[in-house]
Amino acid sequence: MSDVAPIVVGVLLDHPGPESPMIGEMRRVVDQAVASGRLDRPVTFVTEVSDGLPRGTAAAVTASFERLVAQDVLIIMGPTITDNGLIARDLADQAQVPCCNWTGSDRTRSEWMFHYQIGSLEEEPHLLANHLEAQGCRRLVLVQDQSPIGARYGQFFEDAVMRLGLQITAKSLISPVTTDLTATVDDLHRQETDALVYLGLGLSAGALGRAVTAADWHPRVVANSALMFGYAYPEWVADWEGWTYVDAWSEQNPRLRSLLAARSDGDSVFPMTVASGDDMGRLLVEGLAGAESLTRAGVKEALERVKCLPATLGTPGTTMGFGQWDRAALKGGFLVLRRWEKGLSVVVDPGADSSD
Repeated sequence: MSDVAPIVVGVLLDHPGPESPMIGEMRRVVDQAVASGRLDRPVTFVTEVSDGLPRGTAAAVTASFERLVAQDVLIIMGPTITDNGLIARDLADQAQVPCCNWTGSDRTRSEWMFHYQIGSLEEEPHLLANHLEAQGCRRLVLVQDQSPIGARYGQFFEDAVMRLGLQITAKSLISPVTTDLTATVDDLHRQETDALVYLGLGLSAGALGRAVTAADWHPRVVANSALMFGYAYPEWVADWEGWTYVDAWSEQNPRLRSLLAARSDGDSVFPMTVASGDDMGRLLVEGLAGAESLTRAGVKEALERVKCLPATLGTPGTTMGFGQWDRAALKGGFLVLRRWEKGLSVVVDPGADSSD
């Protein structure tokens, strides 16, 4: 294949720092497809790293996206944060480049923007509210990022609370990049409550944990998928002891168990990294291998034909696929309640009391 032009795949990352191992997993899957002959030409990845929202700017994301388009990429994987997914969604439609982000919001989907849901701003709140109701929690205090992510979570959480007859007795809006929530926690600590709820991107969740610990307060706490930041920042986890949150990987998923078992003991990886990278790599392969013509429109149409692909993320039976007007990759049980205990993420028994 030395005389064949490579397929160029763009990766749009929206926060600076080391590249996530998830991208390496994605590349591994694509390389295997090239080696097996499923893809009949080499694949080159080009990456653009931007300092996007909420810490950076929308302009940085736009500039990175445009640089990828200029490099004749067939498809762009990314970005990862909802704020930036909303920007990239419109850019994808304007440029008519197929993209697949891994943000948390269904609002990032469009004609040219596909969505691999690592979490769901719209569905997680209902999962959390149902869990609280099952635990007998009626009065709730809410800490919520003042951002597009926080607002979307909050809207759907309030819908769920209203449906179940629960009550939000106090609500505090915070900066998504705050590092000190002492005053907020002091105020909420004085409220009568059955549970503390956190909804946000996750950068402020570390500050919330530190403030709760410093106040010697021990409420029941539930949070959205923001606490997946614990994999990247294990020093935050000590302050989240006993906190229940939404995750997306399950020890019972047979594909994930097989992949983890095949790795050497020296490989230090998080199950979430393996699962999401494997899934997105396989979606990428299906889009490239299934294209009737290697054009951007051809890849888009091939992705629309992906159906019933077993997912590595989520509970057993979770599948992936797209369709005409369907841009949500994961179908079924892709949200999993977990809890931080002694530095480890453990699955929550739906019938168990998290205060035990």
